[in-house]
Amino acid sequence: MRLLCNPTGVVSTQSTLRISVRVECRNEMIAGTNIAPSSPAELLGDPHPLLEQLGSTEDLAITGAVAHAIEFHRVSDLPSLRQFLDAYRTEVLVPIELPAIVSAYQYAARGETAELIALDERLAAERVVRRFALASCRVGQRQLSKLRPMRDQRLVQRYLAAIEEGKARGWHTLVYGVSLAMFSLPLRQGLQNYTEQTIRGFVSSAAASLHLAEGQCDILLAAQSSEVPRAIASALDSPRLLAIQ
Repeated sequence: MRLLCNPTGVVSTQSTLRISVRVECRNEMIAGTNIAPSSPAELLGDPHPLLEQLGSTEDLAITGAVAHAIEFHRVSDLPSLRQFLDAYRTEVLVPIELPAIVSAYQYAARGETAELIALDERLAAERVVRRFALASCRVGQRQLSKLRPMRDQRLVQRYLAAIEEGKARGWHTLVYGVSLAMFSLPLRQGLQNYTEQTIRGFVSSAAASLHLAEGQCDILLAAQSSEVPRAIASALDSPRLLAIQ
């Protein structure tokens, strides 16, 4: 994975771990719609809620809570950025977000709406997640609304109805997992894309202000990328959220 920082402060990315997966979605899923993505990357139209929240001028009250949750406000140099990424990976990504995506994917693939809604409720019990709940649910609900044309997909319609009735929140991780299943996209590659894009986004958001050199960005991304396979394997082997009571 490669991130380029030029002297003007403009940051561009070039991934050497690009996912190029094209799958055919079931015809009944996309009849009358133009929403079928060709890869997991296309499902991530929004930035990670942490990034969105930190960059929003409309939700300053929540911004402070999110920054406090993962201590992004303490990022002032390369070592502190590295510390932030390690904290995000070990406290949020691996124990919460990836297992949530896996569980949502499995429930959606089996058409288990009640279990999905129960997982949505259990996710609200996660202290760290609650601190950026507003952003997560805003992103998730926006993405889920794009699946509304799938009239014959009962799980999607019931999940939407549960959100409208206040029985579910529509966390972005759950919606991402549901979307992977609805479009028959590979779960493992979906997890890889989510992880890489999120980490790359955090580095991009900090690189310009910290004036990081290209080599520093490369080393940082390489170090984080080395942890991706282990994180994904852990999520696939034992999705922790399934056990939360």
